[in-house]
Amino acid sequence: MTTGTLITVAPTGAESAKAEVPALPVTLDELVLTAKACEALGAAVIHVHIRDDEAEPTLDPGRLRETVTALRESTDLIVQLSSGGAVTDPEAARLAVLDAGPDMASCTMGTLNFGDDVFLNRWEFIVDLHTRMQERGIVPEYEIFDLGHLTALQRLLGKYGLPHGGHVHVDFVMGVPGGMPGTTAALVAAHQALRDLPAGTTFSATGIGRSTIPVMLAALSAGGHLRVGMEDTVTYAKGRPVESNMQLVARAVGFAQLAQRPPLTTAEARQLLGL
Repeated sequence: MTTGTLITVAPTGAESAKAEVPALPVTLDELVLTAKACEALGAAVIHVHIRDDEAEPTLDPGRLRETVTALRESTDLIVQLSSGGAVTDPEAARLAVLDAGPDMASCTMGTLNFGDDVFLNRWEFIVDLHTRMQERGIVPEYEIFDLGHLTALQRLLGKYGLPHGGHVHVDFVMGVPGGMPGTTAALVAAHQALRDLPAGTTFSATGIGRSTIPVMLAALSAGGHLRVGMEDTVTYAKGRPVESNMQLVARAVGFAQLAQRPPLTTAEARQLLGL
C-alpha cells in the first residue's frame, strides 16, 4: 500500500455550463488562481480542460499552449491535459493536444455511452495516442470507465510497450451513466483486475456526482489515489452546491490524512509517476 496519496484536481471539465455553475473556473486567470490554491492545499496534479471566450469547451492549440505555460510559471503542479475534450471533438484535434507539451495527458481506453452521448475511442486512435506520448516523453493517465478498458490496456501495453517513464497509472472514472457504477463493489472488481497489468501499477479513482464520497473512501482503503474537482461533481452534499474546487480538494486531503496517507508533494508525485 502506498504510504501517501496522490491528489489530482479536475477543476473544469467539458460538461457543466458556466451560467449554471458560476463558480466553475473557465478563464485562464480563474484556472491559475484555482491551481495555486489547490496546490497549497495538497493537490499535485491538475487535469485540464479549457474554455473559449464564450466559456464553451475548446481544444484551441494556442489556448492550450498558453494554459500549460501559465500553469508552469505559477505552480509546480504536474500539468495533465485532457485528450478527451468534449464528446464532439474530432480525433485530430484530440491528438493535437499533445503539441502543447504537457507533463501528462489522459488516454481513455475504450468507447462508452456517456449519458445520452457516445464517447468514441477507436482502437487505432488509442494506439496512436499512446505511441505519440511515448515518442514525446509525455506520461499517460489511462482512463478506465469500465472493466473491459483494463483488458484493452493489457493488450495495448503487450503490443506497444510501457509508457514513457515506465510506470503505469490508471484512473477509474466511476459513476458515469453508461460506465461502471461508483460503488465499493465495482472498485474492488477493478482493483482486482489490476493484477493483470505490470507490477507496480497504481490507480486513482474518480466518483462522479453522488458517488464522490463512496469512491474516495473505497479508493483510500485499497491503497489508491484520488481525483476530485468540479469536472466530476458540482454538489458538495445533497442540496448544497460546490463553492469552489478548493472545497473539494480540502475534503480529499482531510480524508487522506484520516487514512494516515497524507498528500504527496509534487516532487513525490513526479517520482511516483515516472516524470
